[in-house]
Amino acid sequence: MRHRLAGRQFGRNSSHRKALFRNLVTSLLEHGHIETTEAKAKEIRGIADKMITLGKKGDLNAKRMAFSYIQSRDVVAKLFSEIAPRSAERNGGYTRVIKSRVRLGDSASMAIIELVDKEGAPKAKKEAAPVAAAPAPAEVAAEKPKRGRKKKEEAPVEAAPAETVAKAEAPAESETPAPEAESPAEEKKPEA
Repeated sequence: MRHRLAGRQFGRNSSHRKALFRNLVTSLLEHGHIETTEAKAKEIRGIADKMITLGKKGDLNAKRMAFSYIQSRDVVAKLFSEIAPRSAERNGGYTRVIKSRVRLGDSASMAIIELVDKEGAPKAKKEAAPVAAAPAPAEVAAEKPKRGRKKKEEAPVEAAPAETVAKAEAPAESETPAPEAESPAEEKKPEA
């Protein structure tokens, strides 16, 4: 029984497992995203976050520690010059795992692991959005369609006399629709 033993073995001995993780982390930092099995993606997530944290430290010892794990000098240089500065404002959580598909050969669940702060994506600064008044519940109910089956329109009962049907339809035609009021969000828009 494997009580209190963390980590996945992946059917490999420890040196093979370490080499696998080193290769996956190196590829992730080199390309920005990779597709692998969901279990492997979850396992390397913490290791990749530790490497990015080393890059954020930026001192010589951190660079040596990164060289001892990452297998490419170019990737270490990219980590310290590009990836770490992009993640400077973020406190952990530098990677995300997205479930993608099921592999055809063995039905393994695949996932894409990627860096949260991507290369080409511009940093969006969080600006304080103006607080608008919440719309009235009646407006929300009118805008949002109800889920479920659509009801069929009821046909007029054939047994009813034609005069009662004409009287029921007449007031609906004579009524004029009420003028539409502007929503509170449109009234309070700030002018630029």
